[in-house]
Amino acid sequence: MSQEGRYRRSEQMLERALRTIPLGSQTFSKSLTQYPRGVSPYFIQRGAGSRVWDVDGNEYVDFVNGLCAVTLGYSDAEVEAAVARQLRDGVIFSLPHPLEAEVAERIVEMVPCAEQVRFGKNGSDATSGAIRLARAFTGRDRVAVCGYHGWQDWYIGSTARNRGVPKAVQALTSTFKFNDADSLEAALRAHSGEFAAVILEPMTFTDPAPGFLARVKQLAHQHGALLIFDETITGFRFARGGAQELFGVVPDLATLGKGIANGFPVSAVAGPARIMKLMEEIFFSFTFGGETLSLAAAAATLDKLKREPVVETLARRGESLMRGLRALIAQNRLDAVLSVHGHPSWSLLQVKDAPGCTMMELKTLLMQELLQRGILSVGTHNMSYAHTEGDVNRLLAVYAETLPLVRGAVERQTVAGLLRCEPLVPLFRVR
Repeated sequence: MSQEGRYRRSEQMLERALRTIPLGSQTFSKSLTQYPRGVSPYFIQRGAGSRVWDVDGNEYVDFVNGLCAVTLGYSDAEVEAAVARQLRDGVIFSLPHPLEAEVAERIVEMVPCAEQVRFGKNGSDATSGAIRLARAFTGRDRVAVCGYHGWQDWYIGSTARNRGVPKAVQALTSTFKFNDADSLEAALRAHSGEFAAVILEPMTFTDPAPGFLARVKQLAHQHGALLIFDETITGFRFARGGAQELFGVVPDLATLGKGIANGFPVSAVAGPARIMKLMEEIFFSFTFGGETLSLAAAAATLDKLKREPVVETLARRGESLMRGLRALIAQNRLDAVLSVHGHPSWSLLQVKDAPGCTMMELKTLLMQELLQRGILSVGTHNMSYAHTEGDVNRLLAVYAETLPLVRGAVERQTVAGLLRCEPLVPLFRVR
């Protein structure tokens, strides 16, 4: 198929979706804001293992993996079998199902801070529940944030995407910088005695500096606030017990999500009983919070994480990828504009402005060339247990083809001229 027709059906489906769905997608990160129009697929038909196929039949090695939600790989046999068994008994009932306790017990066993657990469906449910719980526990209103914590008012009001959030709500959230404990201390001192919680992603694409997480915990407690780790991504990915296990700093509360159920919708707030007991008083309640298919998937996923070297494999494959990509960047003399950061299981190819082009133009060119060659990536490398050494080698081979083209375009300042589409524009920066 010619490149002109490669995404024909995707484009037709996008036009159809846009008539009834704003952006044509339920998620900003899966929409045309993140995938350059004309050179990208917009709809995936199916997935298996490390591969997905778009509606035009194009095959990709997927390094997005449902925004890090697919840890084991698409259509994992054990997870699918557990869900199929549960489907025969039912999905939602008029009373709780035993799976609720069974999955909660698995989380308590694995996550250091967890003595009790409550379930939601999305990461935003969990982070918002943790914030409400912290406010109830401390009797305070203010929150200090660092990282991305979902779509709810209390967090998103602190970002550039704050339309529709009351200014009174925006004013209750302060931001601080990762690896800059002084910025947190300044925020806490500016409204001393008013903070209910300090919430952060314990790691994104930058390693926490030695002592940083411990200092954040000390400052939070010194100012009477609870420390919340948003482990929506890091949980069950960086270590079986999450970043708190990996870095040895245990928060007061943790929120978990993407790693629990291999793509099935479930999230959790976890913490010690003395705090979690207040969940009986605050309102954190969902009709579908105990939906059994996701819980069956969670039980199977967590059991596999305990039984097999899932976390170790993610790290080993990811480290091989990062090492190989760094070598290719150096070989192509692109160190000034490209660099690799993050944990091996969740790394990022960072792009900077270059003479004659913006970082968004350069990112668009990279995505255009990777997608054409059968790699699904938005710049991140979200590893799954299904990724093989061959998949990593395939990605590195595609980078080996693409980076010389990028180097030539940067040197000749012809990046814009190589684009077969309009360049992407920034959505908003959250990390």
